[in-house]
Amino acid sequence: MKLTQPTSIKDIKREWHFFDVEGKTLGRIATVIAQKLIGKDKPYFVSHLDCGDYAVVVNAGQVSVSGKKNKQKEYQHFSGYPGGLKRKTFAEVLKTNPTRIIREAVSGMLPKNKLRALMLKRLYIYSDEKHPYQSKFK
Repeated sequence: MKLTQPTSIKDIKREWHFFDVEGKTLGRIATVIAQKLIGKDKPYFVSHLDCGDYAVVVNAGQVSVSGKKNKQKEYQHFSGYPGGLKRKTFAEVLKTNPTRIIREAVSGMLPKNKLRALMLKRLYIYSDEKHPYQSKFK
């Protein structure tokens, strides 16, 4: 039996992944993005280190959902004041801020610990095809 060294920070190698979500279902693509951000697909994955990669998501404005979620799914925001609960449907958020939809779906699939914020910093979401990371994918 050969013992290997535990994974350390210097062993982590980060890659860039490109996701075009045009016409794809929100939940199915969000799970793939979350796995890349966590680093679960790497052979040296450990849960106490941030082993994940970078993710660039384009065409967030054209993501789809199944069934009646387009009208029934709601996003909430509370200002902290009485009567300050704001609700918007999926269709309204898709028009005003489509990056919020992807970010909240992926954030909900990440571990609920101190590493979540670090993982979300490596998620770059754009509502159309233009993004400044073209050089990473050539």
